Amino acid sequence: MMQEILQQTTWPEWLGVFFSIFQVLLARKNNSNNYLFGIAGVSLTLYVMITSKLYAEFTLNLYYLIMSIYGWLYWKFGKRKSETAISETTKQEKLITAGIVTGTFSLFWFFLTHFTDSDVPIWDSLVSAFAWAGMWLMARRKIENWILLNVSNIIAIPLLIHKDLYLYAVLTAFLFIVAISGYLEWRKIINKKENAYA
Repeated sequence: MMQEILQQTTWPEWLGVFFSIFQVLLARKNNSNNYLFGIAGVSLTLYVMITSKLYAEFTLNLYYLIMSIYGWLYWKFGKRKSETAISETTKQEKLITAGIVTGTFSLFWFFLTHFTDSDVPIWDSLVSAFAWAGMWLMARRKIENWILLNVSNIIAIPLLIHKDLYLYAVLTAFLFIVAISGYLEWRKIINKKENAYA
């Protein structure tokens, strides 16, 4: 069984997963260069998702590509031409985040049910909706990004197994663990900053 799974795994999957692992480990460490690995991983993942008929995840990865470029520039320069600090979301950002989740889910679900041959429109839409919002928060260096990305991850694992994308399912389980660790790491950074100003 395991040998069969490994033989079915394509080179784009292996390389996409490899770059994605480095990306999330660097993000956990608050390193802005995480986005450079993310761009490489996303580019390969685009091919894998379209050939697996995961259309919402394909679109999600196009969004990841754009947000990775935006995030790298925002983290590096922000509005002050210096690296933006980690922070918590404001009330307005929470409303925007809820709007992103609701809006992207609705759009993806409608599109997938009416214009594609997707056999998993609800699940594909849910994974993408939470990930879109999480990635927006990540690009703005908000700690809550880890929570939304993990909601997406927990839904994505069985979806990827259903699609026989076992390597991506393992990657997503790994990302789930790293996101918990990333949240704790970022929380320490925020607390340290708050204690310094106390």
